[in-house]
Formats: sequence, C-alpha cells, structure tokens
Amino acid sequence: MIRDKAITMAHGGGGRAMRELIERLVLPAFDNPLLATLEDQARIGLRGLAEIGDRLAFTTDSYVVSPLFFRGGDIGKLAVCGTVNDLAMSGAVPLFLSCGLIIEEGLATAELERVLASMSATARQTGVNVVTGDTKVVNRGAADRLFINTAGIGVIAAGVNILATRARPGDVIIVNGTLGDHGVAILVARNELELQSDIASDCQPLHGLVQAMIAACPDLHCLRDATRGGLATVLNEFAAGSKVSLRLHERALPIKPEVRGACEMLGLDVLYMANEGKLAAVVPRESADAVLAAMHAHPAGAESAIVGEVLAEPAGHVILNTLFGGERVVDMLVGEQLPRIC
Repeated sequence: MIRDKAITMAHGGGGRAMRELIERLVLPAFDNPLLATLEDQARIGLRGLAEIGDRLAFTTDSYVVSPLFFRGGDIGKLAVCGTVNDLAMSGAVPLFLSCGLIIEEGLATAELERVLASMSATARQTGVNVVTGDTKVVNRGAADRLFINTAGIGVIAAGVNILATRARPGDVIIVNGTLGDHGVAILVARNELELQSDIASDCQPLHGLVQAMIAACPDLHCLRDATRGGLATVLNEFAAGSKVSLRLHERALPIKPEVRGACEMLGLDVLYMANEGKLAAVVPRESADAVLAAMHAHPAGAESAIVGEVLAEPAGHVILNTLFGGERVVDMLVGEQLPRIC
C-alpha cells in the first residue's frame, strides 16, 4: 500500500511518487515475468503463439463507466472482460493485455487498489496476463475519477473464420442469456431514479464459452458481444455486412421480469440496452442443436436460446415478430439510451 490516501499530481510526474505507485500497487496486482522487467514494451516470443494458431487478433477499448463500482462488477472487471470478449468474438484465445490508467487527482488510493485487485482477479480467471501499461494523472475536474484503456492480443486457430459478413439465409440466431442486465444495473447504481432492484450486471468473460461453441461447430458464421447499442445494433451490423435479413421472435427473447419492467416504466427498449456478458451468434441451422447443447453446458451459456433466423429479404434489415402477432423494423440506435455504461 502506498503512503498517500489520495492520488496527487506527483503520482503522474515520473518521479519517486509515481515509482511508488507502480511498485506498490500496480506490479503486485499484475505480477508476471513480462511485466516485471518494467521496460516500455512487453517482449513476447513468437514461437509459442504460432503453436496456438495462424493469426493474431488485436483490439483496444476504453472504459469510462460511472459509477466505478456497481452490483455485479466495477470498472476494473469491465475493462478486462470487455477486451477479452472483443478478442473472443473472432474465435481468438486471449493471451495478453495492456492497461492504461488515467486517474483524476484526488481519487482515493484505496479505491484504485480495489479496482486493480478486481482487474487482477478477473485476469487470473480468464488466463490472460497484463504485460505492459501506462499511468497518467490529470487535474481535478479533467476526468471522472478514473478512466481505463486496455488493449489485447490473442491468437486465432487455423480454420476459424468468424466474420460479420458470413450470415446466410437458413442460419439461426442464438443469444447466451438474458438481455439488458448491465444497462439496468448501471441505471440503478446511479440512484438517479426511484428504482429498487437487486439486478446485477452480467459482466463476465466469454472466451471459454466461445471455445466450447467452436468445438461444437468450427464453422460458426458470426459472433459479436452485445455491448453498447445492445442486441439490435449487433444484428443490424450482421444484416448490413452479410446483405441478409435477420428475423427475431420477441417471445423467444430471454429477459428478466425486473429488466422488462424497468424498461417499460422508463420507456427504454431492451433490445438496445447494454450487456457486458452476452453474445449474439449466427450459426448454420444443421449445427444449431450441437452449439446450443455446448452452450448450455457452460456457466456463461446456461440460459442460451435460439431467438431468430436469417432470411434473404428484406436485405439489410432486422425484423421483430412481436408478442401481439405483428412485426416491426428494429433499426440502428439513434443517439443513446443511457450515457457512460461501459
């Protein structure tokens, strides 16, 4: 533990205070041989990577969620899971992360330590190493307490070719569980509205689930985690990229009653609500039963369900068959339903 109770500008100044912050908080949280050298870059051997697959997957994301801590997660867990999941959606095995911290002057060091401990625990759970990073401190008011950037590297096995352009008429659409949990959990955590709910964020790593799906069907067509913009945005990306139509069945969508109730009360559409542990998959129909069985056998896919299918027309559109027997177009989200959800 560092001596200061709060982060000061000196902790970003490159001197003794910054060294103490890194050595007493950051290094113990992410201890591994690649990070321990404290070079300005991680040096990773290529031979071991080539034994896993034939392509690298590389991604980056930034996390600015408010509040920092919420039921079911926090900004640290979110940063690791989010980047791991972005890698996993290509079929990659996630291996290495970077961690960039932008800290507002005055953040309690105990809160920073709590975030780092959460990142460390999540990284261990997912089997990835945080191997390089950076720390910056900004003046009071220049940030909202703490922002995190994580970049990730993974390896894709030969023969895996998951793309948003590969949906084909006849395919089925699968989700791995209830929708909108994260968005409602963040809304409740902000205490901005008179909502009382014990709904927790669905923040979780999905790489293990994806590998189980690939084992059941190496020819998965499309995968995407339904984060900002929710399931509707992901399916519109598939429809546009593949030039097909995706049809959803409202009756089949897994939604917790308290999430549905919150959305109805606030005039929000659950199809656009953020998730942090849910994916949408487009799978060949002949493989759907095997994929669904593999998903049900994994903790992150116990509530998986087939929620729709892929058609040829109207190309580029997502259509919802409603509970009342009608249908409506599910378009891309215009604007935002909730700010700062990840």
